[in-house]
Amino acid sequence: MSVAPIEAEVRALFEAYEDALMRNDVAAMDAVFWDSPEVVRYGVGEIHYGIDAVKAWRATATPVPPGRAREQTRVTALTETCVLVSTLFRYPGVPGQIGRQSQTWAKLPEGWRIVHAHVSSIPDSGL
Repeated sequence: MSVAPIEAEVRALFEAYEDALMRNDVAAMDAVFWDSPEVVRYGVGEIHYGIDAVKAWRATATPVPPGRAREQTRVTALTETCVLVSTLFRYPGVPGQIGRQSQTWAKLPEGWRIVHAHVSSIPDSGL
């Protein structure tokens, strides 16, 4: 199995999701999450089980601050239908903190969707 095309495809979807995040395009962000009560999203300060919880939170969430910078983005295909994406991020004007974001993407009948996501932040140890 050659995973390079799969990883490239999901990387492009991840980049589109990130673009929607920066534009606060709620509909586009919601569209890439699995439309299921089984989807999970752990945020920095919240826990969401099911797409209804994800959508309800996203509809009222504060937009991501401008200038968010990502680094160390990794896209790893485990199979032809399961890809892991992880990245670190920082915000300007917020020294001493580094964010961590991971997503599990699954290829479903409706296309690639995020089935599990985790966002957290820790003190920056100079990574």
